[in-house]
Amino acid sequence: MIGIMRLALAGLVAITAMGTARAEDALKARIGVLRLSSSAPVFIAQDKGYFREAGLEVELKFFDAAQPIAVATTSGDVDFGITAFTAGLYNLAGKGVLKVIGGMSREKAGYPLIGYFASNNAYAAGLKTPKDLAGKRVAMTQVGSSFHYSLGLLADKYGFKLSEVKIVPLQSLSNAAAALKGETVDAALLPISTARKLTDEGGAKFLGWVGDETPWQLGAVFASPKTLTNKALVTKLLGALAKADREYHDVILASMKDGVAPINDKTKPLLEIIAKYTNLPVEQVVGNCAYIDPDGKLDVKNVDNQIKWLQEQGFADKGFDANAIIAKEFVKAD
Repeated sequence: MIGIMRLALAGLVAITAMGTARAEDALKARIGVLRLSSSAPVFIAQDKGYFREAGLEVELKFFDAAQPIAVATTSGDVDFGITAFTAGLYNLAGKGVLKVIGGMSREKAGYPLIGYFASNNAYAAGLKTPKDLAGKRVAMTQVGSSFHYSLGLLADKYGFKLSEVKIVPLQSLSNAAAALKGETVDAALLPISTARKLTDEGGAKFLGWVGDETPWQLGAVFASPKTLTNKALVTKLLGALAKADREYHDVILASMKDGVAPINDKTKPLLEIIAKYTNLPVEQVVGNCAYIDPDGKLDVKNVDNQIKWLQEQGFADKGFDANAIIAKEFVKAD
C-alpha cells in the first residue's frame, strides 16, 4: 500500500513539474493597447486563454493615446502594438523601426466607434452636423492622429479646407473630453466609450459617426523588426488573434442591428469581457462594438491612401509607401 502511495506521489510530482516546465517554456509578449472596443479581440484572446493555448504568456500594457504605443513598440517597452494608425506610427515605420503585421479595427458604416461631438454652446450657435466643423476649434489627441485624418477626410468630402479648422491637440482622450465639457473647444473627435458619459449627462452633443461619413482602416497590429525575428512568437500571436477576430465577428458583429449588439446567452460572455477591459458597463458596450475583419485582413490600399494624405499635409515624411512598411509574410491583405 505504501509503495502504491509513493508511486502516486511521484507521478503527481512529475505532472506538476511538467506543467511548470510548460509554463516556463511559454513565449512572453507585452502588448500595448488602449482600453477601447476597437481592441476587443485582444481582450477576448487574453480572457478566454487563446494566447495561453498558443503557448504565449501575454501582458497587456494600457495607454491613453495611440502614438505612445508606437513609440513604446519601437523602444522595446512593448513587443507588439495594437492601436490606430497615426502620422507618428507611419514615420517610425518609414524609418524601418516598425512593421505592420495585421489589421484590426475599421471605421465602417453601421458600427459606432469614433464620433464627432459638439460643445453645448457651439451646438446652440449652429454646429449641428459634422460638415459644420469648418472654422471651429476641434479637440483631439494629437496632430497627425487618426482623429486628424478622419477630420481631413471629412473636409475633403464636404469641400472645406482643413486649414480652416483650429486643431487643438490635447495629448489624451480624457483631456479632449474635459475640454469639450468645459467649453474651451467647440467640438471634439472621441470614441463613443469616452464621450458617452458626457452626452448622457448633457455635457456635449452628438453630431455623427466617422464610419458613416468616411469609412477607413483605423487600426493595425505592428511590431519592431527585432520582434519579427522571432517568427514563432509572431505566428502564435497572430493565430490567437485570428481566432478571437472570428469569434468577435460571428458572435457580436453579426448580431448587431442599428449599431447595437443584443445581450443574450450567446453574446453576453464576450460583451462582459470587453466591458471588463474597457471599464464600461455591458449596457454601454453594446453600442460601442467596432468593426473588425473576421480574418484580420488589412486594407492595404487604404493604408497607402492614408500615407499619401499625411505626406501631402506635411505630417508624414516622404519617400515611402504602404509596401515599405508592411511585413508581407504575415499580413493578410484585403
